[in-house]
Order: sequence, then C-alpha cells, then structure tokens
Amino acid sequence: MKQFVQNEEAVSPVIGVILMVAITVILAAVIAAFVFGMAGNVQTSKTVVVTAKLNASSEPEFMVQGGADMNSLTNLIIQLNGTKVAEEDNPTVGQIIKINNNSTFTQGVSRIVVLGEFNDGTSQVLLDKVL
Repeated sequence: MKQFVQNEEAVSPVIGVILMVAITVILAAVIAAFVFGMAGNVQTSKTVVVTAKLNASSEPEFMVQGGADMNSLTNLIIQLNGTKVAEEDNPTVGQIIKINNNSTFTQGVSRIVVLGEFNDGTSQVLLDKVL
C-alpha cells in the first residue's frame, strides 16, 4: 500500500500573503478617498422641528418646536402649493406663525412646505405636509 505524505507547510504563508494584499488594497482605497476629496463634501442634516395644524378658523398655523440646530436657524420660508406665502426672520422656540385669509389654501388638498435657512448658508426642508 502506498502512503501519501501530507505537506501543509505552504497553506499558512499563502493565506498570510492574501490577507496582506487585501489589507493593502483597502488602505489604499481609504487613503485615496481622502486625498481626492471624495469624503470631504458630506453634509449633515439639521435638526429643527416645526409642526402644522389648522386653527379654529380652518387656517394653517405653524409652531416652532426647537431642536439641536435651533440656534443656527436664521429664516423660515413657508410655501403653499409651491408659492411662498410667509417668511419669518430669526424664529424663536414656541413662536406661532399664522397664514390668514389665503385663498389658495384648500383643506385636505394643499401641500405645505416649510424651509429652514441656516447661518452656514444651507437650507433644508423642515416640514412637508398636506393639511
């Protein structure tokens, strides 16, 4: 009967080389991303809460609830069906903004969008709702 000789000495160095090549490729990709600026333009979203409801006269009103980025909020713009209907500079927490006598508002159909502008020059949708 013929005996087979098992030689497993080469398995460990081959796996080691494969792992080293993989780590080198991953490091090169991460470094290239930072060098070429691929990871530098990531924007974070702002946290400010604005709520909307209908008052007793069935007119929309908005309340600024606050949030982590409230101190950098410089302006609120309220749009009704794509048209700007109100703008509030330097809003404060607890402030109520009312939209009175707006003939374009139809309950259950009108889309209301509240945009927030911040002191770093960015703007973000804070509320998008149909009332």
